Amino acid sequence: MTEYARLIIEDQEYKLPLINGAVGDRAIDIRKLRQESGFITFDPGFGNTGSCKSSITFMDGEKGILRYRGIPIEELAEHSSFVETAFLLIMGRLPTREELTTTSVNLNDLSLLHENMKSFYQNYPPKSHPMGILSAMVNAMRSFHPELVENQEDLQRTFLRLISKVRTMAAMAYKFSVGQNPVYPNPNYSYCANFLHMMFDNPVIPYRVDKEISDALNVFWILHADHEQNCSTTAVRVVGSGKVNLYAAISSGISALWGPLHGGANQAVIRMLKEIHTQGLKIPDVIKKAKDKNDPFRLMGFGHRIYKTYDPRAKIMKEMCDKVLKRTKTKDPLLDIAMELEACALSDAYFQDKNLYPNVDFYSGIVLRAIGIPTNMFTVMFAIGRLPGWIAHWNEDFNDPEMKISRPRQVYTGESLLPYTHIDKR
Repeated sequence: MTEYARLIIEDQEYKLPLINGAVGDRAIDIRKLRQESGFITFDPGFGNTGSCKSSITFMDGEKGILRYRGIPIEELAEHSSFVETAFLLIMGRLPTREELTTTSVNLNDLSLLHENMKSFYQNYPPKSHPMGILSAMVNAMRSFHPELVENQEDLQRTFLRLISKVRTMAAMAYKFSVGQNPVYPNPNYSYCANFLHMMFDNPVIPYRVDKEISDALNVFWILHADHEQNCSTTAVRVVGSGKVNLYAAISSGISALWGPLHGGANQAVIRMLKEIHTQGLKIPDVIKKAKDKNDPFRLMGFGHRIYKTYDPRAKIMKEMCDKVLKRTKTKDPLLDIAMELEACALSDAYFQDKNLYPNVDFYSGIVLRAIGIPTNMFTVMFAIGRLPGWIAHWNEDFNDPEMKISRPRQVYTGESLLPYTHIDKR
């Protein structure tokens, strides 16, 4: 039996069907609201608007819950691999051992770039940002690897090709930016180990992949693999709703992620910690500045649009941070500042009342620094991790018969009608 919400506008009542999710939010179906009443809803930032039905990721910001296909993020971070998690997100279930082995082999087989694509890198200006290069190169893949959508097997190969080559493209962008020749993937390495190999190996000082560092990168990418309807995922869905090719949709997600309010947040945390360190600021003074509305200083890495308690990914990332620094024997003054800052903020009633807890970006930048990832590659690392989630959402839309091309409404606030004035009379 269908349940309804009643909306009364100027004594006129409208019945709006209710939609119940499997867990969590309930929704009011307003698809026919404008047609029946002439009204639209107004929700800047879409914080209260459900744009789709999805079975991929569940979040409960009030309780600090994050699950991929129903599996808690804590369990995946502890027991799974990034490749297995990617399979889970895209295919909707965990793989069998045979499927996981086949997927890993295919990822290695598809990791090389077309020789003609390499010339693109040489023509970018030396200081080009890796995110701009990555977005353009992913879009260019459509010319070299047309999509095959005749059947699900062909489509899966397109997904694997993109996941495999994106790490190669990212590492190659870094190599060209520092004036080094690209390093080819090693078929004997795992997905994460191969990326580290392509990033850091060189003829002068051969790079030895450390399993603990590779495992840390594995967890980092699992934690970033999906996060429901965020800015970049919504961009992928909106662009994909026009039935563009997968590469163009993913390229739009990379561009959206580039923004400092989204994927660039961990860079902002590192920048903030550096400023505190170089200026010799005391943590109590930093907290005071953060609470002063008239002070332009902002405490980065605290609070989240969704989470109203501790970000579950932040707890895992903090533990990983300790392990990585111990393994690399890194004495990072920024970590000391971060830990003191966290302790001071969490004991302050101001931050408690406003639910300003550390999020995943607060520690992820320090982990990447310890691994050796340069700051301008931080967002690229985020993009590689988020790729399976973007693909899963694109695929979900692609196979949803109810989905239509995205076309939001607006509330027009300009002039109602103006006559044209000839230029000689202006």
